[in-house]
Amino acid sequence: MDFPKFVSVGMGADARRIAYRQVAGRGPAVVWLGGFKSDMKGTKAEALSAWAQREGRAFLRFDYSGHGESEGDFEQGTISRWAEEAVAMIGLAGPRPILVGSSMGGWISLLAARRLAEAPAGMVLIAPAPDFTEALMWPAFSEEVRAIIMTEGRWVRPSAYDEGGYPITRALIEDGRRNLVLGGLVETGCPVHILQGMEDPDVPWRHAMLLAEKIARDDVVVTLIKDGDHRLSRPEDLERLEAAVVAIGT
Repeated sequence: MDFPKFVSVGMGADARRIAYRQVAGRGPAVVWLGGFKSDMKGTKAEALSAWAQREGRAFLRFDYSGHGESEGDFEQGTISRWAEEAVAMIGLAGPRPILVGSSMGGWISLLAARRLAEAPAGMVLIAPAPDFTEALMWPAFSEEVRAIIMTEGRWVRPSAYDEGGYPITRALIEDGRRNLVLGGLVETGCPVHILQGMEDPDVPWRHAMLLAEKIARDDVVVTLIKDGDHRLSRPEDLERLEAAVVAIGT
């Protein structure tokens, strides 16, 4: 059995045990940052882990609190909380890692990079969703849904990926507003490669292009996959992902 390791993040009553898996190898290490309500056993994370083992590359993946094998209640999660966990986990990976962020993980990667002592060696962002709570979710909600979130503190959003739906909390929305990155220049300090499906129903490809425009001082490559969906987990998508990680780290 492939059992995870755990590290504690946060202080006192706010401490939570975060699950992670690590592959030893040469650097720069590749760090996987998953999406909203996803976990480190997803197709892309598993594919990168297998690639790292084949190629002798260092690799680290983890679950945010309330996700996968980590402790915590999902509904207590916020962008700030998950970014704090990401920074702690990136610290285990060694100097100047490559951050691979999927969907919400793209937003978390951008926030984490601001807090690192040294810029990452590079970033590969898959259907990146910076500011998604405010730019993508909130405008799509009806006035009735917004009222439920603000007065009751939560609303369960139907999801094609989870039959139980995703709880959207007032805390998530309000904290998201404190972490917006697209209002000005986005500075990563490293080269960035964005992989984006044009048939993505969750994160429109124009959102990825907006991010590319905001990254004005760093090298950015955008690969638009005409028939690609949000997950980008087909064999050909995984090949693109591996190639992007190799290219960004050379």
